[in-house]
Amino acid sequence: MLRALTLAALAVPLLLEAQAAPTTTPSRIARIVITPVQKVVTAGDTLRLKAEARDADDRVIPGVQFRWTQTGARFEGSVSQDGLVTSGSTGTLPAAVVAILPNEPPTIERFEVRMVPGPAARIAILPAVQRLVPGQRIRLSAEVRSAIGDIRDDRVVWSSSNTRVASVNEVGMVTAVGAGRATLTARVGTVLQALEVQVLNAALESFAVEPGVTDARTGDVIRFKAVAKDAAGRDIAGLTPVWSISPGQGMIDADGAFVGYDAGTYTVTASLGNRTAESVVTLAPRDVRRPLSVVGRLPRTRFNTEEVWLHPNGEVAYLGSGGGGDVLYTIDISNPAAPFVTDSIIANTRRVNDVMTTPDGKYLVFTREGAADRRNGVVFASLEDPRHPKVISEFTEGVSAGVHSTFIYKDPRYGQHVFLTNDGTGALHVLNIDDPAKPREVAQWKTENRPDAGRTLHDIDVQDGLLYGSWWNDGLVILDVGNGIKGGTPSRPVMVSQYKYDLNALYRDVAASGGEGFIRGTHTAWRHRNYVFIADEVFPASGVRGAKDAAAGRAYGRLQVIDVSDIERPRSVAYYEPEFGGVHNVWVAGDSLYMGAYNAGFRVFEVSGELRGDLRAQGREIGHLNTADMDGRASNTAMTWGVVVRDGLAYVNDMNNGLWIVRIEPKAGVVP
Repeated sequence: MLRALTLAALAVPLLLEAQAAPTTTPSRIARIVITPVQKVVTAGDTLRLKAEARDADDRVIPGVQFRWTQTGARFEGSVSQDGLVTSGSTGTLPAAVVAILPNEPPTIERFEVRMVPGPAARIAILPAVQRLVPGQRIRLSAEVRSAIGDIRDDRVVWSSSNTRVASVNEVGMVTAVGAGRATLTARVGTVLQALEVQVLNAALESFAVEPGVTDARTGDVIRFKAVAKDAAGRDIAGLTPVWSISPGQGMIDADGAFVGYDAGTYTVTASLGNRTAESVVTLAPRDVRRPLSVVGRLPRTRFNTEEVWLHPNGEVAYLGSGGGGDVLYTIDISNPAAPFVTDSIIANTRRVNDVMTTPDGKYLVFTREGAADRRNGVVFASLEDPRHPKVISEFTEGVSAGVHSTFIYKDPRYGQHVFLTNDGTGALHVLNIDDPAKPREVAQWKTENRPDAGRTLHDIDVQDGLLYGSWWNDGLVILDVGNGIKGGTPSRPVMVSQYKYDLNALYRDVAASGGEGFIRGTHTAWRHRNYVFIADEVFPASGVRGAKDAAAGRAYGRLQVIDVSDIERPRSVAYYEPEFGGVHNVWVAGDSLYMGAYNAGFRVFEVSGELRGDLRAQGREIGHLNTADMDGRASNTAMTWGVVVRDGLAYVNDMNNGLWIVRIEPKAGVVP
């Protein structure tokens, strides 16, 4: 969940300071000159800012005090009061400096610092073609990254070692000229990546696409194969044709995987040199839409509603609170139509963001942020009576800055552990809780080559000894914490792989509508089959100008489907974005993914089979519920956080409106 302050909240100390200064004469300060003029810093580095106050005649005014502050991008970097910018990530950091003279009103100058990727360190060439036929043309792309994986937009210089075999132009278009071998090179400065290609001395006798005719549904992935044979009827293996589709909306990858978004008939074409071959596919509508019913309702109005979790017995739910909330509620859901509060735990906190029980249901852990004594951490409670939890211990050492999320995982070899996020450092902390009354730390782990100012671990999922960490600016990070693939254990996590992407490019429209310094990062992850679903939390830096209440604002964000069938080489293959709203916490059960989409309400969509492309455009959405009513903390304004699913019911928590219990009804005329 979002824990960044709004732009208005960040500016409060600055404005209070300005208002508090006594004013007896007009300010002599006509302008503030900030150096350097070009405020650019490499991600992971620092930049020292200096200021001069000048009068109307452009003379420097002595004796002026300057105080610096940032007004956004608090997950990406920091600005000290004396003007030191620490860049932890790429992006734009909005900031301000206040010039103060005794008995004069303060002067404020706002500015932005651009945080850019470091120098080019590596290049990846796609697709990794190996064999071509004379006359074939195919375009290559080059992805350039810095040493810490930030994507750069350098102009790539292409070259070929033998243009009589294969030539390549300035945009990466390769033309196979004649038989032989050539090395194609993508270069940025002194950094280069080579690709060895072979142009075959083989004439195509026949060329076809298989399957030739196919019927399927929108969203189904159909894998087409181009079959080339020589004069002797032998297959020519290893070729990479150029694929295209028409008409209609859909996509086909370089590997021949096709998915269509609209019902109708498509022609799939493969091109190989001067030869083409076609296939025809007819798609019917996916037809997965189903009605939703509200079974039960428990409004909460004292505080914001945060995480919901169900006890393994299915009869008790636990509900956190935020926005100053100091309470974890226990709710009897044995009759889903009439949920009621049975007890609560009051804690020294202003936010109970996360709660989870042990698999056996004997204990629970919940997080603390904003404690009055600044000792946050986590709290453990006994569930001898699940309806009346009793606090038995807490853990604060090293995580007193706050814990945002936890995950409990029991391994028969290594025991039971809770994995924690650290708000202060962005590190992962691992506690052994074989005895929850005496939790003890056994490990810490954090991403490298980044200052704490740009590191945030937001959420954790652990399955089969692999930890899927949502590391905000660092994307998805996969650790071995007992699986064995890299020799990792809970007390010695080991990096397996990482999927990092360009958040600035993905959400440039958010900056355009609400200003720089907006909130964006990898927020949550969920492993299901050979996929990891990751959701980005995205909010604009400022609200809608002139709007009277929160109903005018909105969240943004994309859910990506990461293929981890090769766990060491994760890749994004599909995505989902609500037409209006964001993406937050998810739950996957069977072939359905359930989501809290913030102001877009509660969403559920189908994720059966292989996934490629735009899932919403394919008609995979099963249902939608607008969780806004007049009985919540904010009237008629949805802000759906997430969902837990059990026994055919979805327990949906909305920040503004409390708990909803929802049933997805069977399709009319279909036996459930």
